[in-house]
Amino acid sequence: MSLSELFARTLDVTLPVFAMVFVGLALKRMGWIDRAFVATASALVFKATLPTLIFLSLVNADLSVALDIPLLVFFALATLCQCALSWGWASFRIPRQERGVYVQGAFRGNCGVVGLALAAGMYGDYGLSAGSLLLGVVIVTYNVLSVVILAMYQPGQATDWRSLMWKIATNPLIISVLAALPFTVGSVSLPRWLMTSGDYFASLTLPLALICIGATLSVRSLRDSQQVALSASVMKMVVLPALSTGAAWLIGFSGRELGLLFLFFASPTAAASFVMVKAIGGNVALAANIIAITTLMASVTVTAGIFSLRLLGWI
Repeated sequence: MSLSELFARTLDVTLPVFAMVFVGLALKRMGWIDRAFVATASALVFKATLPTLIFLSLVNADLSVALDIPLLVFFALATLCQCALSWGWASFRIPRQERGVYVQGAFRGNCGVVGLALAAGMYGDYGLSAGSLLLGVVIVTYNVLSVVILAMYQPGQATDWRSLMWKIATNPLIISVLAALPFTVGSVSLPRWLMTSGDYFASLTLPLALICIGATLSVRSLRDSQQVALSASVMKMVVLPALSTGAAWLIGFSGRELGLLFLFFASPTAAASFVMVKAIGGNVALAANIIAITTLMASVTVTAGIFSLRLLGWI
């Protein structure tokens, strides 16, 4: 396969995802959608359509293929290392009052939407089912680490473990994973009409979520970006994905498992990081800048990453 053909195949995976992000940005600038639409649509995705997509992908999955314990364990350990590395860097380079926001923005990826969309586009049903199981690890590790790191650098804040555990236990994405496992393990088939209706509903998830991401991007915020935001963005989109994916390859991951790990590692900073910073009264401008910059960078860095990994023959 020539380099041009390899690059074209890479664009086939990444362009549909990021095109929808820029469609959302364009629709917002034209005034066709507004903040109220974005808020309502985002809530619909998080509470209903995305859990449905995860549930159906697991119900249809072959658990012997999708359930990869070493993959789940490695991702959890890699997330801890990413947090520690960005925390260590921030301790020497970033002002104390901005360290919590910096660290969260540097390691917390938007795996539930961008990562899952890329996985589905690249690996189809396997990407959806294995990615859905990986989301269970993502939700727990990201939320716990984010609460700890933000509480440490925000005056007057303390880690409320009871509240944190309740949020994790009632997270719709985790509930959908747990609800689907009995059907998957027991090979229980749902009625065809229910599966078809569920597929219609779940198909709203990725385009709607990606449009909402684009609609929340702020060009003004990007113009006002600080050096700290740029540093966190480079850490999130270049340094940590490269180190983590390289470590995964050295350990022995390859093919679609390595590809799935890379897509999750290389996802831009999650919008939920802004919500958490706002809730504790932190630097919301910095959080918004990191989200905006990493989302725009992702169209280039993810494409370049997939192309490089395919060129090396690792995936």
